[in-house]
Amino acid sequence: MKTDLSTFNNNWYNSGSPLKRVLWYMVNILCVLPAWNVSSSLKVFLLKLFGAHIGKGVVLKPGINIKYPWKLSIGNHCWVGEQVWIDNLDQVSIQNNVCISQGAFLLCGNHNYKLPTFDLIVKPIVLENGCWIGAKSVVGPGVTVHEHAVLALGSVASGNLEANGIYQGNPAEFRKTRVISTI
Repeated sequence: MKTDLSTFNNNWYNSGSPLKRVLWYMVNILCVLPAWNVSSSLKVFLLKLFGAHIGKGVVLKPGINIKYPWKLSIGNHCWVGEQVWIDNLDQVSIQNNVCISQGAFLLCGNHNYKLPTFDLIVKPIVLENGCWIGAKSVVGPGVTVHEHAVLALGSVASGNLEANGIYQGNPAEFRKTRVISTI
């Protein structure tokens, strides 16, 4: 059996009304994605306008790309760095005090390569309190990054990361336990 993309059908997937998606794409292209917009407060306002739940003290750097704000929840005092791409075909839940560094990619969708129809698979992502997603890292569909875990620079998380663990590589593997100093 061979892949036959002519039979692909994801009619079951509902990403929101076509009008809502078109309006968001225009707002995203004009006001959120461009590097010229350095205003976190404007981006927060626009994301909330389109259904995102965003807490206080959130910093949204220039050049971020968010697929569907109505499938996004960000807690208090989170940082989202330059060029972060949140491809949230499913819910992305970011709890409090989370740092997502430059160029990180949160990806909620994939395809079933075992089927000739290449069916779409979507799963949520959860980033728990105090975790850090390093620059140029990838968090895959269905992953939970538990409290205070670290995904190191350029690493790929295709499975859950346990609390206080530091993970590195592709696929990301546990390296050591994170110790946060109380100075």
